[in-house]
Amino acid sequence: MIGRRVGLVLALCVLASPLQALDVPSAASQVDRTLDRIYPDLFLLYADIHAHPELSGQEARTAALLAAQMRELGFTVTEKVGGTGVVAVLRNGAGPTVMVRTELDGLPMEEKTGLAYASRAQTDYNGQPTFLAHSCGHDVHMASWIGTASTLAGMKDRWHGTLVFVAQPAEETLAGSAAMLADGLFERFPKPDYAFALHSGPYPAGQVLYRPGAVSSNADTLAITFKGRGGHGASPHTAIDPVVIAARFVVDVQSVVSREKDPQQPGVVTFGTIHGGTAGNIIPDEVSLRGTIRSYDPETRAKLIAGVERVARASSLMAGAPEPEIVMGEATDSVVNDRELTERTAAVFREAFGEGAVAKTNYITASEDYSRYAVAGVHSLFFEIGVYEPSRVEAARNGGAPLPFNHSPFFAPVPEPTIRTAVKAMSLAVLDVLGT
Repeated sequence: MIGRRVGLVLALCVLASPLQALDVPSAASQVDRTLDRIYPDLFLLYADIHAHPELSGQEARTAALLAAQMRELGFTVTEKVGGTGVVAVLRNGAGPTVMVRTELDGLPMEEKTGLAYASRAQTDYNGQPTFLAHSCGHDVHMASWIGTASTLAGMKDRWHGTLVFVAQPAEETLAGSAAMLADGLFERFPKPDYAFALHSGPYPAGQVLYRPGAVSSNADTLAITFKGRGGHGASPHTAIDPVVIAARFVVDVQSVVSREKDPQQPGVVTFGTIHGGTAGNIIPDEVSLRGTIRSYDPETRAKLIAGVERVARASSLMAGAPEPEIVMGEATDSVVNDRELTERTAAVFREAFGEGAVAKTNYITASEDYSRYAVAGVHSLFFEIGVYEPSRVEAARNGGAPLPFNHSPFFAPVPEPTIRTAVKAMSLAVLDVLGT
């Protein structure tokens, strides 16, 4: 009986770790050869997705396109997980389970890049017509997700285990990962031992950037409605003006960041929309604001939320107005990279990309609902790739034209080598934990 138990333990240990170290030069060379063959198709896919973005939770066309591609590659595909999510599974014997995630959604904004494949798509958003654009780089992520799946499917002699490729909806609203998990992502499908995701950013194309520990910020969304009493713009003394209350609040709330938060702890409070009124000479009954709070540690997070709520109530009280309506919306935690997995994968990146593998010292100020997968108990790594010509990045650093950041209407990644780099980095990261 003891002998059987020892044998079982040894077998489990073998399954939980790679059978031997990855031969990075050999694997990288094979990935490069695969990319030489499939890159033209990946670019066409990228251009198609770029030109046809869809809003969070409405990504039906995009999801169907990716699902069809994955079926052609031999994956077992399940659609409509957590809404429009796609889960594709490929089994290749006994070994670890590895998840690779991409996002599906675009943004409600107009693209102004002038690219031949620029989006001119439009839809209704909050009751208003709006353009749509993939200005966050999710199109790059999806093309590289397919490229990685194609590469790994063609290298089954180099790995053993199970691939779980997840195409997640609604990342921009920070709701998609929660929806997929609530729909049984880790119960209906194999729960991963490791998970990987990447994000494009305004760095030199060809670079792969990584950081152990906290990577992105906590995010808390909120909506505030300031109540007033409507009236004639020429007789403000007969009304309570919520426009003035909202304007005062937007300025005063920054004192929470500058005077209450520890200056050594990052934190941001931003209100991106203000809506109220119908005409210039009419004082409205109410004004609504939508904003976001970003932080990295629990204490700063709690202090900022409490401070925003307190200043909102004080602003109304000063004007003799009713209590404002404060609604906290979607929230997500900071993405925290597993240190051991990060160090291990970084060694692979350094061997494959040389100086193109860059250890980051700063945080990503944006937020990511990818964090929920790590919170669910998965060893996880979230890394970045560069998207701009190195000469353009260097010029910007030396006082030239600034680089458009993600969510800019001018955000325009260079498809090659961006997509190639993403596929190569992700493929090698997965191969390293799956073993040979």
